Amino acid sequence: MTGTILAVITVNKERIAGGAPIFIESTHESMQQTAFTLEKILDAMVHEVSKDTLIIVRHK
Repeated sequence: MTGTILAVITVNKERIAGGAPIFIESTHESMQQTAFTLEKILDAMVHEVSKDTLIIVRHK
């Protein structure tokens, strides 16, 4: 299975770089809410990379 990273959501901006859109949130709660909203809008799945970072992936 392959996938495409559509977005990164984090509360730790120092550890994030790359080509996907990056959403910096101030709290873990707002990070979760943003990820939930993007998951629905983009018709994709949220995956936890670390406790401070989530990614939105569309699986093919």
